[in-house]
Amino acid sequence: MAEPATTRPDYLGLRSALSDRLLPVLVGAMTFLAALAVAGTLAAASLAAHWQGDTAAALTVQVPNPDDAGAGGTRLAAVLRALSTAPGVTNPQLMSTDDVNHLLTPWLGTNIAALALPIPAVITATWAGSAPPDALAASLAKLAPGTLLTSGAAWAARVAALTSSLQACAAAVLFIVALVAAAVVSVATRSGLAQRREAIEIIHGLGALDADIADRFAARATWLTVTGAIAGGALALPILFWLSALAAPFAGAAQSPGLPPALWIALPILPLVAAIIGWSTAQLTVRGWLRGLA
Repeated sequence: MAEPATTRPDYLGLRSALSDRLLPVLVGAMTFLAALAVAGTLAAASLAAHWQGDTAAALTVQVPNPDDAGAGGTRLAAVLRALSTAPGVTNPQLMSTDDVNHLLTPWLGTNIAALALPIPAVITATWAGSAPPDALAASLAKLAPGTLLTSGAAWAARVAALTSSLQACAAAVLFIVALVAAAVVSVATRSGLAQRREAIEIIHGLGALDADIADRFAARATWLTVTGAIAGGALALPILFWLSALAAPFAGAAQSPGLPPALWIALPILPLVAAIIGWSTAQLTVRGWLRGLA
């Protein structure tokens, strides 16, 4: 992978000292992993926001012995009336027997009617209140004793905790990848210094500035890391499209086909970060090595 013809003459022989094969391949592999980590972070945040919005607002009300007499009719009718007039509750719907069967089949494995068990009536609704529906739960239990109201807030909190854990893991992966990339550049630079030690000692003894020598190594390292990062990011794209297609059903209608816009913004930043790592690591490595010659 040759550098552009517009680069300065290679007086130090860095094209042979810093190979254009191994370093770009290693940096490309690091960029590939970084792209997956960034995509995982963005996907976790997007899916968590979608799930939290749906789950936190969900209410499930179970009314045992729904056909028993209650206030102004059956217990079920009393609970439905209370939910239809309760502030913060929207769209209360009684689940049909078929829907309840569908929910219980994985556990019971048969039609609930064949079991002759007292199955409570199940009502679903949406909670639009800002506070937890504790007062509503107490009023329903008073109206029809034994009525159980379940909110999705607890599940939403668990999803938020899981998202935070995934994002922390992704941040740790990115940090480790950056450290490994810096170590790879440092080792490659030291190898190049060892190969060109005699020439560097001569020009350094003739008065060449440390900054000039470090700049030459840094320019070469930056070029190699950028090309490797671009290649690694390009190789990650098909995998990211595949993973996006797999995750689309979990996001529902909120997820449009293809990669999210935030990822298209983040991916071009990876070569820039690789360039910064390559340049700064080469500068520090060469300057430290040259100080040892004094």
